[in-house]
Amino acid sequence: MPRNHEREKSLSEVSLTSESSTTERPDWFTEDTSVQFQKSPAEIDPAVGFFCKRAVDGSGDDGLDDDLGDDDDDDDDDDDTVTTAFLHTPRTLTILGATLLGLVYLGLTPELDDTVTNVKLGVSAAIGVFCVFGMLQFRDSLLLRPHPALWRVVLSLGIVYQLFLVFLFFQNKHDARTFFQYLDPSLGVALPERSYGDSCELTYENVVGQVMDEFVLAHAIGWYCKALILRDYTFGWALSIMFEVMEYSLSHQLKNFDECWWDHWILDVLVCNWLGLYLGMKTCEYFEMKQYSWQGFSKIPTLKGKAKRAIQQFTPKSWTKFEWNTTKNFKSYASALFVLAMFLICELNAFYLKTLLWIPPAHPVNVVRILLYFMFGIPGVREAYQFFHDPQCKRIGSQAWLLICSITMEVLIIIKFGQDEFPNPAPQSVVYFWCGLTTLLVVYPLYQFYLVPQWQARKQPQEQESLKAKAE
Repeated sequence: MPRNHEREKSLSEVSLTSESSTTERPDWFTEDTSVQFQKSPAEIDPAVGFFCKRAVDGSGDDGLDDDLGDDDDDDDDDDDTVTTAFLHTPRTLTILGATLLGLVYLGLTPELDDTVTNVKLGVSAAIGVFCVFGMLQFRDSLLLRPHPALWRVVLSLGIVYQLFLVFLFFQNKHDARTFFQYLDPSLGVALPERSYGDSCELTYENVVGQVMDEFVLAHAIGWYCKALILRDYTFGWALSIMFEVMEYSLSHQLKNFDECWWDHWILDVLVCNWLGLYLGMKTCEYFEMKQYSWQGFSKIPTLKGKAKRAIQQFTPKSWTKFEWNTTKNFKSYASALFVLAMFLICELNAFYLKTLLWIPPAHPVNVVRILLYFMFGIPGVREAYQFFHDPQCKRIGSQAWLLICSITMEVLIIIKFGQDEFPNPAPQSVVYFWCGLTTLLVVYPLYQFYLVPQWQARKQPQEQESLKAKAE
């Protein structure tokens, strides 16, 4: 009996040690210890998307972890979690049972003899089951609102989309176009080439014809969404101007890019893009200046107040302002160029994929892709920003990793399917422009981050000597 008592006592001490604060670590613990020994209680509860030293030791409050909810209103957070326990309590077995019942219902009733319908239903069910598993088991991103489970589902959909791109990459062009006919028999037909630059006279009829185009409103909404993702005016304007430059540069391949000058710079940049960026940044400023007080439902006395609090669940828990600081150091400069390039490539992929796969612009396939990338971009860019600007973050988030991989995979598909599709060579003016821009992008960081610091380092001792001479 005494021996058993001592054993129980030792086990309880081990349990208490494992649940203690991360500040009480043994002497042998180092930052290089295996990840499994670095996991803190905060990480055991899925509230951290990827391993950062901040999440391990709680150090370094530079405002980059606001979306984690590490604010000073811990009491409000605890009360909010308690009063909405039904939203935060794991119910894995209940959801498992509901999922299996749904599969039984869909698989056994009614009996379907149509092969195409069965294949579509089976693939949809497989994707649904995978998303349910991801919702329950995947780690969280940095975003917690409206619920971490939403962003786990987004990660699951990102994996499904990436796997689909890998599958598509191993098909030939003809089979890929035929594949989309299974989704919609109307597909698989070559798209008519449409040019917007045939009549460029600045007349009322031409302007109204362009303004009433079906994609103008979608254009403005798209830039509103980009502003919410980038959270930076300068970055948004750089992306807006560079996309128009890309349209000029690639108009010899895609007729859709052949637009009038006033369509490029007035209707697109100064009207649609500016309106979307302005409204998007105003939304960002509202979230940035908003006073966040997440009062629990139990403390709200009125029904109106409870309804307002329920709506607030779909707003950010807190807001992090992005400061890309492209001129601060070379890492910030390179990371900003990388994010800008990823955005531009993602935009261009949409045009090339619909052209190569013969999918009309307004088709639901294109719309779904745009919506998916918007959902991927929200956590993906947030995680990328954390990785690039937080020196304590040593691993890029899963959403950002998957976003980069998907965009790159689309580029590989375009390269493979685009062979012999675009025979027209680039104009000499375009070649000269990109040679000059590339030279500028290479020379600027050499001057700003190498030559200027050396010049300042040499100048500083001379100034100090001159000051000493004057003092004497």
